[in-house]
Amino acid sequence: MSELNEKCGVFGIYGKGMDVSRLTFYGLFALQHRGQESSGIATSDGTAIQCYKNTGLVTHVYSESDIHRLSGHLAIGHNRYSTSKATGIAHAQPVVIGHRSTDSGPELALAHNGNLPSTIALENFLKSKNIPVADLNDSELMAHAISYFFKNGCTLKEAITTAYPLFTGAFSLVVMTKDSVAAIRDSYGMRPLAMAKLNGGIVFASETCAFATIGADFVREIEPGEMVIVTEGSIESVQIQPGTPKFDVFEFVYFARPDSELLGKSVYDVRHNFGTQLARETAITADLVVPVPETAIPVALGYSQATGMPLEMALVKNRYIHRTFIEPDPHSRDLGVKLKLTPLPNVLRGKRVVLVDDSIVRGTTSGQIVRSILDAGAKEVHFLVSSPPIKFPDFYGIDTPNQRNLIAATKNNEEIRQYIGAASLHYLSLQGMLTATGIDPLKFSTHCFTGEYPIDLRERTREVSAPSSPPEKLTPTLPLS
Repeated sequence: MSELNEKCGVFGIYGKGMDVSRLTFYGLFALQHRGQESSGIATSDGTAIQCYKNTGLVTHVYSESDIHRLSGHLAIGHNRYSTSKATGIAHAQPVVIGHRSTDSGPELALAHNGNLPSTIALENFLKSKNIPVADLNDSELMAHAISYFFKNGCTLKEAITTAYPLFTGAFSLVVMTKDSVAAIRDSYGMRPLAMAKLNGGIVFASETCAFATIGADFVREIEPGEMVIVTEGSIESVQIQPGTPKFDVFEFVYFARPDSELLGKSVYDVRHNFGTQLARETAITADLVVPVPETAIPVALGYSQATGMPLEMALVKNRYIHRTFIEPDPHSRDLGVKLKLTPLPNVLRGKRVVLVDDSIVRGTTSGQIVRSILDAGAKEVHFLVSSPPIKFPDFYGIDTPNQRNLIAATKNNEEIRQYIGAASLHYLSLQGMLTATGIDPLKFSTHCFTGEYPIDLRERTREVSAPSSPPEKLTPTLPLS
């Protein structure tokens, strides 16, 4: 799958005596897969916030002098792929808000993973306080709302708690003042956010893979609707709203790194289970199993082991090409696919191939990969997908195409098979996908597959229509593995 744009990645740390800017750099490096447009770090020594951010990959954005200059014992960081408003440095995060009436510099910084489908409540509130909202994205609107209460006498806990009902959408946030770091999750827990300990300090990150990178010990996930605030000598948990877990299952399908854990489950193991489940649901006679790197590799392993069909890494990935869907220009996207994946003719020639990928979005990339394998000499290609058909757009942090550009919203399976040029096409069933996670299915949001949106889309509901063929529905008695 190469046609969905990333969610973002957030990181936060409070640690006296630690090189927090360097640790944040390494944390963001581990979260690079969650956003590749821009990166930023804000730090504080307890007296003032300073921030540096720029466009590009983590290793390109920061120099040694930047890391050295960002001194202090608390920090937050962000990797961004835009899901709201414009792209570029103007909307890079963390968002920093200064005090309007003084020259004391920034008083608050915020980093956001997710998206608010509706910002009307936020905009109306800020307008009522004479705060301009033109050209502000959802993250900037949230930062201004929290800042308003903070600069008017509220503590950070009070400011976030008061502003929280205005945040109508999906969000995992890290917020920093000059002397505090807070981690906040929306009441549905749509986006991942976890906490760890490191040498007496506290670390927050979108995924647990960031903790392993810096040697931090995982403690737990931030609960849906919860806020955790860290100040000197204090860690406080506040349940702002009751939690109604609806975690985005697409984290398991694609976005999370395989070495992360989500909801107590190894992402690698779940993807391996997807492959085992695909083997149960399909009956294909072929010679080789070939994964589309990287996400589908555990899936293909599970399928190969369950069927006894040998696995070959017959698509070679150029690891110096970052994810092709980052390029918004269609020509650049198509060129990126050709540069990124090279088939091996000596492995594929004359073979019947089971090609495994995690999803099909527009279908153009899938078609290119099928053609490249056939051009390399394969006899036929059977396409297996480790998720159900994507029939509905996302409004919670994945920059999906317009619904009319989602191939499964306008074509049935046979039409998609013909479009991509495969001998057969098999999607993992919704029920099979959720069974493979080993988690209560009621804890998941499956909106891209079913059109059931747990967070009210409000004015954006009109952007969703019924697909040409109805989505699969989940039976109420789903057995868990």
